[in-house]
Amino acid sequence: ESAAELRRVGPASVAAVRAADEAGRERAPAGIGGGMGHDPAAPRPASSMADALRTAFGPGGTAVTAFAPGRVNLIGEHTDYNDGFVLPMAIEDGIEMAARSRAGREIRAHAVDLGETVAFSLEQPIRPDPTHPWSNYIRGVLWALSRAGIALGGMDLAFGGTLPQGAGLSSSAALQVATALTARALLRFTMDVPRLARICQESENELVGVKVGIMDPFVSLAAREGHALFLDCRSLAFEQVPLALGDHVVAICYSGVKHALVASEYNVRRRQCAAGVEVLRTHDPRIRALRDASLEALEACRAELDPVVYRRCRHVVTENARVLESKSALRTEDLRRFGELMDASHASLRDDYQVSCAEIDLLVDLARQSQGVLGARITGGGFGGCTVNLVARGAVESFRKEVLGEYRRRTGLDGWVFVSEAADGASTAGEVG
Repeated sequence: ESAAELRRVGPASVAAVRAADEAGRERAPAGIGGGMGHDPAAPRPASSMADALRTAFGPGGTAVTAFAPGRVNLIGEHTDYNDGFVLPMAIEDGIEMAARSRAGREIRAHAVDLGETVAFSLEQPIRPDPTHPWSNYIRGVLWALSRAGIALGGMDLAFGGTLPQGAGLSSSAALQVATALTARALLRFTMDVPRLARICQESENELVGVKVGIMDPFVSLAAREGHALFLDCRSLAFEQVPLALGDHVVAICYSGVKHALVASEYNVRRRQCAAGVEVLRTHDPRIRALRDASLEALEACRAELDPVVYRRCRHVVTENARVLESKSALRTEDLRRFGELMDASHASLRDDYQVSCAEIDLLVDLARQSQGVLGARITGGGFGGCTVNLVARGAVESFRKEVLGEYRRRTGLDGWVFVSEAADGASTAGEVG
């Protein structure tokens, strides 16, 4: 297909997705964010990952290349797996992959940033690999494609990029999208964006074991430069919402604390939401997911709900309303109201959904005290990772200095800040000899 030019990938690559089975939160190693953002003076040529492929597996055949961006969710957290609404944007950093066909039924995959290689045979059932958890995202996509009736063949793959794992910027979805696109190009099957996104979701739900929603792979595939993506996670209807931010920018601030969703309470939150729906359905059988519930309906059965389940449900119901209002605010360029909605979202995630942590709360508080900030909130799955901030363009450097300086003084952690424009979705490039 006709594809956009592959994006540049920064020199300090740390994108390979690691340790899906880590327990609890883990302090990020120093410099984990060093590769975030691009150096326009030193772009990586489109063939660089193809070169890495040949270095890993030797010469032979031509390679297709793909780039899948990460994302930052502007608002709409933990709503996607409740059939709700989300408003993310793709960022300029992501995962680059090169792949080529090979004889036989073996898959070989090389994580450039980790210097690790795995191989597995398609003659055997595809199962998770606890010793190389990053490979489970590749295994999962191939497993889901096979289940969908796609005839798989042998492949060599190499990937790398600039998305740190556990930062809440969707490194896992980017890796899965890149795998799906290179597989589609090599195996020459037809599959549209919604189905590809479902394949990636099924991969993470079933083989990796995290009950994620559809948002992350969908925005990585469908995003448009200069726009946020409003997505109805039930119907998969979506709108491109112009991000006319004027003299403001989206600044992403990394806490230096990373999460591991499998070992966190992510899946617990999903079960709690399902428990709330079961109670709500006894009052109104039309309620299939929290997306269908109003705040009034939730209040009407509050006495029947476990107090924790009630708070989880209240977050989702009110967050859906905030997403809808945020879409309207962005369309009318009411940035002040959008910032207020970001602030309210964080309070709900902190108090009702309880997926924040002390470090993230501190970053949000420091951001709100900094001049030129209209809104700040946690973004991503939670329990660490990043905040997303709406900051006056002229105040970015002071924001960086003040927030990170005080954050380090009070926590001993080195965070980092980068500004990203809303980027295009994933792309594939023609064969590279």
